[in-house]
Amino acid sequence: MSPLRVRTRGDTYVDSVKLMGATRTMLEQPGVGWAAAVMGTPANVAMLAGEGFGTDQLGGVGANDLALAVRAGTEQEAEAALDAGMGALAEAAPAPAGRAERAPLTLEEAVEAIGGANVGLVSVPGPFAALEAHKALSAGLHVLVFSDNVPLADEVELKVRAERLGLLVMGPGAGTGMLGGVGLGFANVLRRGPVGVVAAAGTGAQEVMTLVDRWGPGVSWVVGVGGRDLHGEVGARMTRLAVRALEADPATEVLVLVSKPPAPAVAQSLLADLGGKPTVAALIGLQDLLPTPRQVRLVGTLEEAAAAAVGLLGAPAPRPGEGLAEPVRQAAGLDPHRVAVRGLFSGGTLCYEAMVLLSRQLGSVYSNVPLRPAWATPAPEGAHVCLDLGEEEFTRSRPHPMLDPAARVEHIRREADDPSTAVVLLDVVLGHGSHPDPASVLAPACADASSRSGGPAVVAYVLGTDADPQGLADQRGQLAEAGCLLAPTGARAALMAAALSRRQPAVAEARLP
Repeated sequence: MSPLRVRTRGDTYVDSVKLMGATRTMLEQPGVGWAAAVMGTPANVAMLAGEGFGTDQLGGVGANDLALAVRAGTEQEAEAALDAGMGALAEAAPAPAGRAERAPLTLEEAVEAIGGANVGLVSVPGPFAALEAHKALSAGLHVLVFSDNVPLADEVELKVRAERLGLLVMGPGAGTGMLGGVGLGFANVLRRGPVGVVAAAGTGAQEVMTLVDRWGPGVSWVVGVGGRDLHGEVGARMTRLAVRALEADPATEVLVLVSKPPAPAVAQSLLADLGGKPTVAALIGLQDLLPTPRQVRLVGTLEEAAAAAVGLLGAPAPRPGEGLAEPVRQAAGLDPHRVAVRGLFSGGTLCYEAMVLLSRQLGSVYSNVPLRPAWATPAPEGAHVCLDLGEEEFTRSRPHPMLDPAARVEHIRREADDPSTAVVLLDVVLGHGSHPDPASVLAPACADASSRSGGPAVVAYVLGTDADPQGLADQRGQLAEAGCLLAPTGARAALMAAALSRRQPAVAEARLP
């Protein structure tokens, strides 16, 4: 039996971003089969117990205690991994130069110590996030709530109060943002420019802002408002506030609004209020055309949103679909029994956009996030499937796939072994917060799949900019060398997959609806 080892540290709070980094570091150590760095909340203790850690190891661990847990091949490997995890946490919080000062223990102390702060970032377990966000509002701060699993009622209460105070609550689950040129959460490195983005979708924001960076003059602000802001209960309160702020910003000339399907009544009311500046609204999956003001363009994909935004500024129209039919044609020699598309996503919005486009080309698509137009998993044999591997069911005992690409390797191999799989469809998201070299982890499994005689094709899309720390060209190069077909946008990746499934290369260059 593989040794299980736990190391704890009492009364030591560590935020979720640092915990995920420590988990990733431990998983990268030799011989480690499973690892997690967590706070000792009852839910996390129950999760560790489910992984086989006993009460003798977990007894006395409380919600304010840090716990690092490892399953490895030998005791020495387990101890080395725990040392590496603790080392990663120490590196993430280096001691200040010169005289050692006590770190602030509360939000109020941090505000007093910093002086002049106007934004608070909350990254604590979901049940405690609303309380910390209320404290930030009381201190006169805008708040980015990185935490997820925050009850909807708490979100509504926060946003009603913030609206009354004229402050933004970004989130819960606000995975990315760029405020005043500073990236927050999973943030890409961008050139400053005149396009402002308001997004109720994390990777949706990243897709738009990186494409605008590639095709146009750059981005002014990115405000993530949380995936539920356009739900009926919340009523787009923060979206409206963010739009008004960007309309008043002299550096912002064009706005882009991004969301997965909103409540129809909320969408109609919001669109009616837009138009103070030229605006592109990408409400992914919205089936019904809604009336919009003259200065608002409603589009159906993230690619169209970015292209329309740069077009409004006079930049040349990008043609991301041009030339894609030929590489699809060259890869189309698949076994005739292979027709299914299997999407394995780290980005939830990219997963949903792919479902929308694939369903229009191929019919029924199944997913673990069965919003329109997908059916819920489990899927029947031979079906088209798109999985959002960043959902809680896949991350309960391991890091998010943006942090740990190894989480998808097993899925890639399983789909390659399925004789019905025609295409394995992947996204690879770069930027600060993401794995430092995701392609190096994914490429061996992709090479194995794509090199099989009569096996499936692998279509990959790398979301990022040339300035991102992982290196966009290097990541694309590794995947190309592994035999992947590379797509220029998330939407084109879905269309390339559909083209391979249908054996119709022209579909990859199709005009987007």
